[in-house]
Amino acid sequence: MSRKTAMDAIFSAPVKAPEKLGTPNAPSQAPSPPRIRSGAIAAMGASLQQLTEIRDQVEAGSAIVELDTDLIDGSFVSDRMADATDASIESLAESIRESGQQVPILVRPHPDGKGRYQIAFGHRRVRAATRLGIKVRAVVRDLSDQELVVAQGKENLDRRDLSFIEKAFFALHLEALNFDRAVIMQALSTDKGDLSRYIAVAKAIPENIARVIGPAPKAGRARWIALADALTSGPARRAVESVISEPDFPGLDSDSRFARVLSAATRKPPVENAPSGRRGTQTISTASGRKIARVNHTGRDLKISVDKGFDADFAAYLVEQLPALAEAYAKARGEGTS
Repeated sequence: MSRKTAMDAIFSAPVKAPEKLGTPNAPSQAPSPPRIRSGAIAAMGASLQQLTEIRDQVEAGSAIVELDTDLIDGSFVSDRMADATDASIESLAESIRESGQQVPILVRPHPDGKGRYQIAFGHRRVRAATRLGIKVRAVVRDLSDQELVVAQGKENLDRRDLSFIEKAFFALHLEALNFDRAVIMQALSTDKGDLSRYIAVAKAIPENIARVIGPAPKAGRARWIALADALTSGPARRAVESVISEPDFPGLDSDSRFARVLSAATRKPPVENAPSGRRGTQTISTASGRKIARVNHTGRDLKISVDKGFDADFAAYLVEQLPALAEAYAKARGEGTS
């Protein structure tokens, strides 16, 4: 029997125990001394080993079928955040157009839809195939919910690492689905302390804000924690809500969106009603944190410099409104103008 035939037979056979998925030509080894392990940890270790071997065989090209992408649904728990500015899907689609789909995806028969499938890993390849209007190469396996999420997390970590916030919300979603923390730690390849931190941050940052920002891969743990801390303040949340509603916000890349949100959340409110004798420079900003102008106090003079990035026509508008503002100010003080 050839090695390929043997691998195909193993891959297509029902999985009864992890050892059935081992390399057929591997030399026999002396049995290891038994280790005493808790049932949950032992089961998770076996599942992870089994799924690693499944992935290796998927990459080797065993038992591959072609599926219509409209028959495939995403995982029951989301991990990646959609980002309209992410050009990597287009690059992946171009690669598949030129060289074909090199690595198949892994799916299971959909537990709630006859004739449909659910992705364990390969979401981005499915999106690229959908964009190209072609079928996707896949391996179909019977997987439990636990095996699916561990495979999903393992694939993400090995192929294209999730950003900090994606890991945080993946962990929170798994916890909401009542997965044991041991399973979540396996899916994220993390420890108890980091898992607690992921979940705490995901609970502190409203999901609508996180999803508008997107994955922000360059932001890192410390800056996401800083944002979570800042959002405990009501004014900070209002400033962030104002920023994400600005017309130009969606067009920024994800890291730039994060930077603008963090700046708005952590910026101290502008100083109002500064004393008339104040000297030095004052920055005037909107409630959302956008810089409007700089005010320079020098002796009896006060100079206003409108920020170029705010609005090109604002300076002219301000000059036009000065007479009306002066009259309104005089009336408010009970004075007349001549």
